Amino acid sequence: MFLDTVSVFSSRFSLNVRRWRAVMPLMFLSLLSACSGIPTLQRNDDQAMLPGTTKTTYTKSYKVKGKTYSPMQSALGYKAQGLASWYGAESGNFTANGDRFDPRGMTAAHKTLPIPSKVRVTNLRNGRYVDVVINDRGPFKANRLIDLSQGAAEQIGMRGLAEVTVEYLGS
Repeated sequence: MFLDTVSVFSSRFSLNVRRWRAVMPLMFLSLLSACSGIPTLQRNDDQAMLPGTTKTTYTKSYKVKGKTYSPMQSALGYKAQGLASWYGAESGNFTANGDRFDPRGMTAAHKTLPIPSKVRVTNLRNGRYVDVVINDRGPFKANRLIDLSQGAAEQIGMRGLAEVTVEYLGS
């Protein structure tokens, strides 16, 4: 009876029984996992929880242009001075934590700070500062400390490159 129903349905909508036989077990498993409370997505080795945090952080080492970077397990007490740049052309691309990049957002990229983490970036030329969330990796150009979103760069009056301090505020 079931196959007759599938045959009628499949001929009516130009589908074949083989497709249905292949899809039915997947649909059944999907429904079963949804009803049983078993998560369908699981964290992989790229992600680990830091003690005291509620968000996922990304701590696996990675390699860019032949250089290996190891993200910090904790940024407590982190403060650094260096050159900041900004980026905006990547609008719509995904960041390292899986969000879509918004050039108007208050976000930044850093090579080793934990993702996510909140930092204060201060423009040393004018004293203006902005608090941003680290949600991406970079910059990968020589002598660059941090890449700010266009919105964050504008907030501190930055055009092109600027000498800044970056201070960790928390997760």
